[in-house]
Amino acid sequence: MTAETSQTLDRGLRVLKLLADTDHGLTVTELSVRLGVNRTVVYRLLATLEQHALIRRDLGGRARVGLGVLRLGRQVHPLVREAAMPALRSLAEDIGATAHLTLVDGADALAVAVVEPTWTDYHVAYRAGFRHPLDRGAAGKAILAARQHPMTEPGYTLTHGELEAGACGAAAPLLGVTGVEGSVGVVMLAEAVPERVGPRVVDAAREVAEALR
Repeated sequence: MTAETSQTLDRGLRVLKLLADTDHGLTVTELSVRLGVNRTVVYRLLATLEQHALIRRDLGGRARVGLGVLRLGRQVHPLVREAAMPALRSLAEDIGATAHLTLVDGADALAVAVVEPTWTDYHVAYRAGFRHPLDRGAAGKAILAARQHPMTEPGYTLTHGELEAGACGAAAPLLGVTGVEGSVGVVMLAEAVPERVGPRVVDAAREVAEALR
């Protein structure tokens, strides 16, 4: 800790991170051990977080992430979308295909930002808010590839006809962005993805990741 930081806030944020990493919650004793502080401090942290609905405690006394975190999370998408737009516009214009930023939403891939090219006669209609299973389509499969190989750069993923007949896609995962799991890609009407598209999508994903750091 430095003179410019708050120890109490730091501990509260660490509590939230610990709770976010577990499905069954944590007791006061477990949190006390993991934080390296006494139980009284943990009780005060939990009481404060509970007042803001950021945590909840079940009948057994285990603390879990509260619904207030979801309300904060809803504000993340607009910020992520704004940061990603320049790279998506460049990608769409360069490739002449619909570019998109897709984030994980539960078991689904959710398109949160979409940019269509301005100079093509036709392109795939792909809208923000469109969702599909993670194991279908280039966007979701790129995310799954990153999960399977977290220590290496998985490159890009290509698919054809998985979400729409006659459409193919290319996507690359966002890497090195804490708290954000997603991918950047394009979707186009073609029999196959042109060779240069994959590397270009990887570059765009890297640009978006840098904008989000």
